[in-house]
Amino acid sequence: MQRRYITVDVFTDRAFGGNQLAVVLDAAGLTTQQMQAIATEFNYSETTFVLPPRDKANDAEVRIFTPVREMPFAGHPNVGTSFVLASLAKEPKPRLLFEEKAGLVPVDIRREQGRVVSTELTAPQPLSRLAEVSAADVAACISLTADDIRTDHHAPQVVGVGTPFLVAEVHSRDALKRARPDAAAFGRVLPRDDARSVWFYTRDVPAAEASSDIQARMFMRGAGGLAEDPATGSATVAAAALFADLDPTREGELKLTVGQGFDMGRPSILLTRVRKQDGKIVSAHVGGSCVQMMEGTFRLAGEG
Repeated sequence: MQRRYITVDVFTDRAFGGNQLAVVLDAAGLTTQQMQAIATEFNYSETTFVLPPRDKANDAEVRIFTPVREMPFAGHPNVGTSFVLASLAKEPKPRLLFEEKAGLVPVDIRREQGRVVSTELTAPQPLSRLAEVSAADVAACISLTADDIRTDHHAPQVVGVGTPFLVAEVHSRDALKRARPDAAAFGRVLPRDDARSVWFYTRDVPAAEASSDIQARMFMRGAGGLAEDPATGSATVAAAALFADLDPTREGELKLTVGQGFDMGRPSILLTRVRKQDGKIVSAHVGGSCVQMMEGTFRLAGEG
């Protein structure tokens, strides 16, 4: 059986930018072990597998794998998978509904002149604010000093809207650029409340990167050890929800443009918005553009 896949670069409008994603379209019949092996073979930060929905009211069941484990929810896999499915659809829809481990994920589709130009997901869970982590511990994880960590806006904290991340702010763009993952510190500090990655950012954005409100990086565990992710939608939308939650006076819609991947040569732009009403977060969203890169088929040994 030949199984079709398409790869896309996500959160970018140009080839070889953004975050790579492989979308396996004909995943019915694959076991969890086979999906994990295929994701390890692609070796992208994530690979998605599209299956028939359990509920016919939805569009697909989507399973998301890193090279080392399955994820309950992730950002760029939803943005990229919805882009692929919407681009292939014979009957265009304004919204797709994906069944995932973390819950139902709606993804809105934006088209121009009949072509899909961007997609935007709605986070499947409300904001969770979990363990706080010391400035010294988070600094150790990213090879900085405690003085590089900014805590006046918020302490380093595990937050999530479907998948948890340790989120921290650094004082300067220079500190963001100098950061390197430290395996020993990662092993000591994480996981914490199931957070296995550190997403950190700065508000110190130079003029050359002024299309973004903040610049961010993310270090995570990959198949070969610690790795960097060029665009992390699920962490970005969780951080945006945290920022909205920290401002008790803010009502209406908070919009934030986040740059990521610039320091690894894969610049990404993530567009977030968080809606608040009566002091409570109503919904959190992240989206962006995609570029299709490759497509092909594969057959597993032993399949017909």
